[in-house]
Amino acid sequence: MTTPVCTSASKAAAPVPSYAPTTRYAPCARYPSFSSYVRARGPVLLRTARSLTANPSDAEDLLQTALTKTYVAWERIEDHRALDGYVRRALLNTRTSQWRKRKVDEFACDELPEPEAVPAPDPAEQQVLHDAMWRAVMKLPDRQRAMVVLRYYEDLSEAQTAEVLGVSVGTVKSAVSRALGKLREDPELSPVR
Repeated sequence: MTTPVCTSASKAAAPVPSYAPTTRYAPCARYPSFSSYVRARGPVLLRTARSLTANPSDAEDLLQTALTKTYVAWERIEDHRALDGYVRRALLNTRTSQWRKRKVDEFACDELPEPEAVPAPDPAEQQVLHDAMWRAVMKLPDRQRAMVVLRYYEDLSEAQTAEVLGVSVGTVKSAVSRALGKLREDPELSPVR
């Protein structure tokens, strides 16, 4: 939300600082004392804002926000001799609010929080196991081999396997069970167990 602010009673008198709150909708006669205050004390307040932030652009934004808050409260400020303290407090409160709202992506720690590397399986060992499995499957009788291949390599359900082979679901279940028993007993697959 943009708060209407008057920054200059006479534009020819002095250029408007970049940190001064401005808007094209503001009536310039509303708070002429605010405009003169910003012109007079702006550079000092900007130095204060720069001490609160690391980036000069952020300091200007911070001062802009604090001056906007001051402008909104201008009528409620009783002692205009204490304006510097009011604006400094607004700067500090605004910066604290920004700091609290920021998302913390990084934080310091003694040890790097990297996960322990899980050793990847050796591709040669995987190929040896794959070859041993196929040799064991090839030792099965034709009907059991067909059911194991359809169920576990082609990923068909028991009903789909039964339909493809033209047998009942119970036959598929019993034949696959016997085939898996034979594969468990195969000596080439003993390292897998």
